[in-house]
Amino acid sequence: MVRELRLVVTAPDYDEALRFYRDVLGMGELGAFSSPGGRVTILDAGRATLELADPPHAAYIDAVEVGSRVAGQIRVALQVDDAATVTATLVANGAELVAEPVRTPWNSLNSRLEAPAGLQLTIFEELDRLNQA
Repeated sequence: MVRELRLVVTAPDYDEALRFYRDVLGMGELGAFSSPGGRVTILDAGRATLELADPPHAAYIDAVEVGSRVAGQIRVALQVDDAATVTATLVANGAELVAEPVRTPWNSLNSRLEAPAGLQLTIFEELDRLNQA
Protein backbone atom coordinates (compact mmCIF):
# COMPACT_ATOMS: atom_id res chain seq x y z
CA MET A 1 0.00 0.00 0.00
CA VAL A 2 1.34 3.44 -0.95
CA ARG A 3 1.62 5.77 2.06
CA GLU A 4 2.87 8.97 0.40
CA LEU A 5 3.21 10.46 -3.06
CA ARG A 6 6.44 12.45 -3.31
CA LEU A 7 7.12 14.48 -6.44
CA VAL A 8 10.89 14.92 -6.80
CA VAL A 9 11.97 17.91 -8.88
CA THR A 10 15.55 18.74 -9.88
CA ALA A 11 15.79 22.53 -9.67
CA PRO A 12 18.71 24.14 -11.53
CA ASP A 13 18.19 27.31 -9.43
CA TYR A 14 17.64 25.56 -6.11
CA ASP A 15 17.59 28.71 -3.97
CA GLU A 16 14.98 30.43 -6.17
CA ALA A 17 12.80 27.32 -6.27
CA LEU A 18 13.03 26.91 -2.49
CA ARG A 19 12.14 30.56 -1.93
CA PHE A 20 9.17 30.32 -4.31
CA TYR A 21 7.64 27.06 -3.06
CA ARG A 22 8.48 27.37 0.66
CA ASP A 23 8.42 31.10 1.32
CA VAL A 24 5.93 32.42 -1.25
CA LEU A 25 3.57 29.48 -1.73
CA GLY A 26 3.81 28.54 1.93
CA MET A 27 4.75 24.87 1.75
CA GLY A 28 6.11 23.96 5.18
CA GLU A 29 9.59 22.51 5.42
CA LEU A 30 9.53 18.88 6.61
CA GLY A 31 13.25 18.26 6.31
CA ALA A 32 16.44 19.44 4.68
CA PHE A 33 19.48 17.33 3.89
CA SER A 34 22.80 17.74 2.15
CA SER A 35 25.22 15.58 0.26
CA PRO A 36 28.75 16.41 -0.86
CA GLY A 37 28.06 19.51 -2.96
CA GLY A 38 24.26 19.15 -2.99
CA ARG A 39 21.06 19.93 -1.10
CA VAL A 40 17.49 18.71 -0.91
CA THR A 41 14.49 20.07 0.98
CA ILE A 42 11.24 18.15 1.51
CA LEU A 43 8.22 20.46 1.52
CA ASP A 44 4.71 19.71 2.77
CA ALA A 45 2.23 20.02 -0.07
CA GLY A 46 -0.80 18.82 1.89
CA ARG A 47 -2.72 15.79 0.71
CA ALA A 48 -1.40 14.25 -2.51
CA THR A 49 -3.29 12.47 -5.26
CA LEU A 50 -2.18 11.01 -8.58
CA GLU A 51 -4.39 12.15 -11.45
CA LEU A 52 -3.97 10.09 -14.60
CA ALA A 53 -5.39 11.55 -17.80
CA ASP A 54 -5.32 10.23 -21.33
CA PRO A 55 -4.11 12.65 -24.06
CA PRO A 56 -7.63 13.73 -25.17
CA HIS A 57 -8.65 14.61 -21.60
CA ALA A 58 -5.36 16.42 -20.93
CA ALA A 59 -6.01 18.47 -24.08
CA TYR A 60 -9.55 19.21 -22.84
CA ILE A 61 -8.24 20.48 -19.47
CA ASP A 62 -5.72 22.71 -21.26
CA ALA A 63 -8.47 24.02 -23.56
CA VAL A 64 -10.66 24.93 -20.56
CA GLU A 65 -7.90 26.47 -18.45
CA VAL A 66 -5.73 28.07 -21.14
CA GLY A 67 -7.46 27.86 -24.51
CA SER A 68 -4.93 25.55 -26.17
CA ARG A 69 -2.65 22.59 -25.45
CA VAL A 70 0.31 23.91 -23.43
CA ALA A 71 1.16 21.39 -20.71
CA GLY A 72 3.74 18.70 -21.05
CA GLN A 73 3.45 15.21 -19.64
CA ILE A 74 3.48 16.51 -16.06
CA ARG A 75 1.52 19.42 -14.60
CA VAL A 76 1.24 20.09 -10.86
CA ALA A 77 -2.16 21.18 -9.56
CA LEU A 78 -2.33 22.88 -6.16
CA GLN A 79 -5.62 23.54 -4.36
CA VAL A 80 -5.76 26.85 -2.51
CA ASP A 81 -8.46 28.87 -0.75
CA ASP A 82 -8.24 31.92 -3.06
CA ALA A 83 -6.98 31.18 -6.56
CA ALA A 84 -7.00 34.80 -7.75
CA THR A 85 -4.95 36.10 -4.82
CA VAL A 86 -2.48 33.20 -4.87
CA THR A 87 -2.05 33.55 -8.63
CA ALA A 88 -1.25 37.26 -8.30
CA THR A 89 1.18 36.58 -5.45
CA LEU A 90 3.01 33.88 -7.39
CA VAL A 91 3.29 36.05 -10.50
CA ALA A 92 4.66 38.90 -8.37
CA ASN A 93 7.27 36.45 -7.06
CA GLY A 94 8.65 34.94 -10.22
CA ALA A 95 5.99 32.76 -11.84
CA GLU A 96 4.97 33.46 -15.43
CA LEU A 97 1.23 33.78 -16.01
CA VAL A 98 -0.02 31.43 -18.71
CA ALA A 99 -3.74 31.96 -18.09
CA GLU A 100 -5.76 34.06 -15.63
CA PRO A 101 -8.16 32.26 -13.27
CA VAL A 102 -11.16 30.86 -15.12
CA ARG A 103 -14.30 29.12 -13.83
CA THR A 104 -14.25 25.54 -15.10
CA PRO A 105 -17.15 23.23 -16.05
CA TRP A 106 -16.29 21.21 -12.91
CA ASN A 107 -16.92 24.36 -10.79
CA SER A 108 -13.46 25.39 -9.74
CA LEU A 109 -11.50 28.55 -10.38
CA ASN A 110 -8.25 27.57 -12.15
CA SER A 111 -5.24 29.54 -13.33
CA ARG A 112 -2.12 28.30 -15.10
CA LEU A 113 1.47 29.34 -14.39
CA GLU A 114 5.02 28.50 -15.42
CA ALA A 115 6.87 28.28 -12.12
CA PRO A 116 10.48 27.86 -10.96
CA ALA A 117 12.17 24.50 -11.55
CA GLY A 118 10.33 24.12 -14.86
CA LEU A 119 6.97 23.16 -13.38
CA GLN A 120 3.70 24.12 -14.96
CA LEU A 121 1.17 24.77 -12.20
CA THR A 122 -2.58 24.80 -12.07
CA ILE A 123 -3.71 26.84 -9.08
CA PHE A 124 -7.28 25.89 -8.25
CA GLU A 125 -10.00 26.85 -5.83
CA GLU A 126 -12.98 24.55 -5.37
CA LEU A 127 -16.01 26.80 -5.70
CA ASP A 128 -18.46 24.21 -4.34
CA ARG A 129 -16.89 24.69 -0.91
CA LEU A 130 -18.39 28.20 -0.86
CA ASN A 131 -21.87 26.70 -1.10
CA GLN A 132 -21.12 24.20 1.66
CA ALA A 133 -20.05 26.82 4.25
